[in-house]
Amino acid sequence: MAKFGYHASHEQFKPSVLLEYVQEAYQAGFSRVSCSDHFYPWSDRQGESGFAWSWLGAAMQATPLNFGIVCAPGQRYHPAIIAQAAATLSEMFPRRFWVALGSGQALNEQITGDCWPAKDERNLRLQECAEVMRRLWNGETVTHYGRVRVEEAKLYTRPEQAPLMVGAAITPKTAEWLGGWADGLITVSHPYEKLKKVVEAFRRGGGEKKPMYLKVQLSYAADETTAIEGAFDQWRTNIFSSSVLTELRNPQQFDDLAKFVKPEDMHKYVRISANFEQHIEWLKKDIELGFEEIYLHNVNREQQLFIADFGKRVLPALETSKV
Repeated sequence: MAKFGYHASHEQFKPSVLLEYVQEAYQAGFSRVSCSDHFYPWSDRQGESGFAWSWLGAAMQATPLNFGIVCAPGQRYHPAIIAQAAATLSEMFPRRFWVALGSGQALNEQITGDCWPAKDERNLRLQECAEVMRRLWNGETVTHYGRVRVEEAKLYTRPEQAPLMVGAAITPKTAEWLGGWADGLITVSHPYEKLKKVVEAFRRGGGEKKPMYLKVQLSYAADETTAIEGAFDQWRTNIFSSSVLTELRNPQQFDDLAKFVKPEDMHKYVRISANFEQHIEWLKKDIELGFEEIYLHNVNREQQLFIADFGKRVLPALETSKV
């Protein structure tokens, strides 16, 4: 049976507000939480960018839920620091934390002033980071000279069980590549056939028996008009292809590009509906594809309504249904 989580969007809400939302999500019946890790928001309208790693300790203490984060070691973060942060959370909250690794976006990573590598080069750097992190979690003293450099690093505080290292992928090509080295997959919602190709690629690349997580981008509100308007206001900067999303450098560039997006365009990229049954049907299709954990990101600003209504109507229906 699939488990359902609430996605905490640090680029949209203040950390103090997100702390309240995850507590409400726990009370409503959500069993886990995922969160973003941004330096910048995607647009000035979103307007936030709290430091997720500081927030995680407070949120995990405030609820008994499992948590996960998607981050990009290798440029903004040294992999040894991410390994230390993840190990510390896993020691304090055993078996409640996973970390997903992706190759990142220039929006967040290029603040260092270093060059922004091509995608293939970023993937190679990411795999080196993953190897460094695993060795540190195993208690090794690590020296590594490659796309990232590490000298005589050792973690003295480690959990009894290392956190799950999930790979983040949007395209089938990346999903197939990380199937061979990641402990699992996390991807984002697409139309069924496109999402199916991502799943098949991950399994083909070595992920056949590994867990798969999905972040669903949806817009739920009291009526269809509000749902569409909310998605358009908050998420129209995020609907472009991965090759575009990874290359723009600041929120203003995303806002400029999104000037060409129309409200009706949002349906191709966000599941927009005020109808519970429609959301249930969409999620049943995700479960059929084999996703074990599904994180629901209501991209508009009506978080409390979404949490309460999905807790009452959507989650119970999925828990009792036979997919």
